[in-house]
Amino acid sequence: MTELAPMEFHPQPKAGEAKVWAFPAPTRGTLDNGLTVLRCHRPGQQVVAVEVLLDAPLEAEPAGLDGVATIMARAFSEGTDKHTAEEFAAELERCGATLDSHADHPGVRLSLEVPVSRLPKALGLLADALRAPAFADSEVERLVHNRLDEIPHELANPSRRAAKELSKQLFPAAARMSRPRQGTEETVEAIDSAAVRAFYERHVRPATATAVVVGDLTGTDLDALLADTLGSWTGSSAEPRPVPPVTADDTGRIVIVDRPGAVQTQLLIGRVGPDRHDRVWPAQVLGTYCLGGTLTSRLDRVLREEKGYTYGVRSFGQVLRSAPDGTGAALLAISGSVDTPNTGPALEDLWKVLRTLAEGGLTDAERDVAVQNLVGVAPLKYETAAAVASTLADQVEQHLPDDYQATLYRRLAETGTVEATAAVVSAFPVDRLVTVLVGDAAQIKEAVEALEIGEVTVVTAE
Repeated sequence: MTELAPMEFHPQPKAGEAKVWAFPAPTRGTLDNGLTVLRCHRPGQQVVAVEVLLDAPLEAEPAGLDGVATIMARAFSEGTDKHTAEEFAAELERCGATLDSHADHPGVRLSLEVPVSRLPKALGLLADALRAPAFADSEVERLVHNRLDEIPHELANPSRRAAKELSKQLFPAAARMSRPRQGTEETVEAIDSAAVRAFYERHVRPATATAVVVGDLTGTDLDALLADTLGSWTGSSAEPRPVPPVTADDTGRIVIVDRPGAVQTQLLIGRVGPDRHDRVWPAQVLGTYCLGGTLTSRLDRVLREEKGYTYGVRSFGQVLRSAPDGTGAALLAISGSVDTPNTGPALEDLWKVLRTLAEGGLTDAERDVAVQNLVGVAPLKYETAAAVASTLADQVEQHLPDDYQATLYRRLAETGTVEATAAVVSAFPVDRLVTVLVGDAAQIKEAVEALEIGEVTVVTAE
């Protein structure tokens, strides 16, 4: 029998020394037309991301025209004084660019991604869209019809329907936050090209806008390029708009949106809490993550792994509007779905998790895993220029300093278990939560009432 030659093993690779990572710091500047510019050079990022923020918040929409900001945002890519809608789309495609836009409570945002070699052409198209949008009657009419077609689908979606009801329950009827971001069927039907143009002329101007540019800018004369493109956009200055404080009613109660025959119950539990300007925010982020930020969190461990009620339940904080003077707010919420027969038991166990958290607190192990996941993943999370640009734009939109994200990671790492516990318990007090259940009221109402965690009201689904 032939003997096999001895195997030769190559030396095992050794890990290199870890590099210190920090969230990229931008450079600020202002164009001659008043446009604020944040730029961030990211070597190797050959796809450049550009975010433009417009000070056109939803609360500025005229009465009876909820949704006009959304239609305007979508209409930016539907033609200019130089190109029809079809030509504009073709020009974007030729330079390999994508242009997205949306409207939310803080304002309207346009997001451009393009290979750096085609950046001049794409920035010119973006500038044309901002400088001289066509807002053609036919295109606005089509966008209105598209939006009207979306509304029934949103109402049929349990999670979207729950979000709509929670906003209605939390905020006063007169507040814009109480109504759907993209408008209702009644308000969208009233929107035409004249309304869109009037909203544009009243709120869109470079002096109150910000552009964020992120990518590999090696060899790119960005100053000259911006002057030739976004710098050609003109407009008047504007006085700062008064921003009303966010008010909400988080009296503990339960609202069932009746969906007869539903085999699952969608749950959304929430209240309004502090925004990112509050010192408690890092601890609140950490504690909320321990409660329901991942598969190993408290809520999943009980409701999914132990009881099998759900595929997953998440807790989160979402900034609604941010302001340095304390008038901003964030939505603090728990969201998920459970099978209909176990709606009552699932809610009971969820409340037990919250009470146990208040009584016994988080463990050091839970805190350590949360820090590792939140802070350790950051270098991967911000590998693309688009991710960096989006976060920088968030900071501008929320009136935060340019080094906020970098500071946040340091503060998360420094936050202790006791501090995180206090923050999450304060964020989700068991007697100050508004619970929305989208499901079959005939099957779940009695079991929910037996829990005695708040007055139960049933409303009819549209």
